[in-house]
Amino acid sequence: MFNPFSIEGKAIFITGASSGIGRATAIECSKMGALLMISGRNPVALQETFDQLEGNGHVQILADLVDAQAVANIVDQLSALDGIVHCAGFTLTTPFQFVNERDLSAVMQVNFMAPTLISQALIKKKKLNKGASIVFISSVSGVYCSSVGGSMYSASKGAINGLVKGMALDLASKGIRVNCVNPGMIDTNIFSEGIITQEQLNEDKKRYPLNRYGKPEEVAYAIIYLLSDATKWITGSNLLIDGGYTLL
Repeated sequence: MFNPFSIEGKAIFITGASSGIGRATAIECSKMGALLMISGRNPVALQETFDQLEGNGHVQILADLVDAQAVANIVDQLSALDGIVHCAGFTLTTPFQFVNERDLSAVMQVNFMAPTLISQALIKKKKLNKGASIVFISSVSGVYCSSVGGSMYSASKGAINGLVKGMALDLASKGIRVNCVNPGMIDTNIFSEGIITQEQLNEDKKRYPLNRYGKPEEVAYAIIYLLSDATKWITGSNLLIDGGYTLL
């Protein structure tokens, strides 16, 4: 049966696969028959994701994207790809007046510099097949809105959206598409350090017309859409997935 939304047989590399959106994307892609190369910095968590993948032939790569050399090593371990999903990311909730260069560099390295340089290296080494799709995980933060203490995170995600538009133009002649998704708050462990309490999160959910945060797999489905041949004529786009948050 003809199915333009299929990703069966596609070779896809996913960063940040140890948890959250990255883990959900890896699992859902495997269910649809993709061949996966996944990376993460936590060996135990990455193995947990790997063990949940369906099918055979998948590969895991342990790497901390804060380390520039690790970024270079990732590229050397990858074979020809049909898709890249940049899910790795983190936030440091800090009021702007207390932002320091070390923290800002760390956030920008993981959220912006690493996915940018990985993509560039893969293109230079001709490891992306014609018709490949690159998907970045951005956010509503830094693009449509922000939050108290979220200036560093917003800056990194705003940079991603600008990058995607430029990349899409530069890579169009190679038949490579570049898009990003902009999720609202998703139920992941991104605030697990406890700076924001569960009571505050419950109150925040009331700001969403659908009255809840998104689920990682709901973002994964949108990513799969952008990886599939159904989106061969979509590039440079920002897909908003926010449960109606930015309507208000």
